[in-house]
Amino acid sequence: MHENPIAKLAGVFHPTSGATVDRFAMATQPSAINGPPLWQRGDFESDDGRECRLVAGIDEAGRGPLAGSVVAAAVILDPRFPIAGLTDSKKLSESRRISLEAEIKHQARAWAIAEASHDEVDAINILQASLLAMKRALLSLKLKPQQVLVDGNRLPSLDGYSMRAIVKGDLSEPCISAASILAKNFRDRQMLELDRRYPEYQFARHKGYPTALHRELLAKHGACTVHRRSFKPVRDVLHG
Repeated sequence: MHENPIAKLAGVFHPTSGATVDRFAMATQPSAINGPPLWQRGDFESDDGRECRLVAGIDEAGRGPLAGSVVAAAVILDPRFPIAGLTDSKKLSESRRISLEAEIKHQARAWAIAEASHDEVDAINILQASLLAMKRALLSLKLKPQQVLVDGNRLPSLDGYSMRAIVKGDLSEPCISAASILAKNFRDRQMLELDRRYPEYQFARHKGYPTALHRELLAKHGACTVHRRSFKPVRDVLHG
């Protein structure tokens, strides 16, 4: 069985179980969001009308790659200590993401990172695995938020939480931007570890995404343990 290379980190939830059934991450329809950033509204109310003092943002990284886990992060920012420069992690340089990561972990009220393994991706599909990782991250927070803002248009199914989905929320909601940064940095480090374990695939260069280089090396060497068998380029190599 594949041993997950992720290092243990303070504040990080690290699931080690096998494939999880769909009921843990079934998607629900999102609520529409309009207007200024919800996180910045001191009087923002949840669906039941109560004032929200703890707002968590959730985002994932790694839906598109052909290998490795899909990672999600949940962050509750502290309005007393705003963090400048938060945005979609893909718009930031690596050095800037690393700098912001340290600030987020120091200033946030709570944060957590979780994953769904490549085996779980193959067992329940990438969408459900992404939602499962989000659920794990949310449940790992040391504080329970009154409101949860999720990037995208789907929500993990979880009783006891008021959740809203926001398309491109990592551009408009600082707490989602913060989660985006933590998730991407965590997964990038995971791919660096996989690069050391499987140097023939050069994971450090493409991070598992289906680039021309990755496809070429996949065709040359075949699939390794951490490749996602349910993804067509990998499946084609295995059965070609």
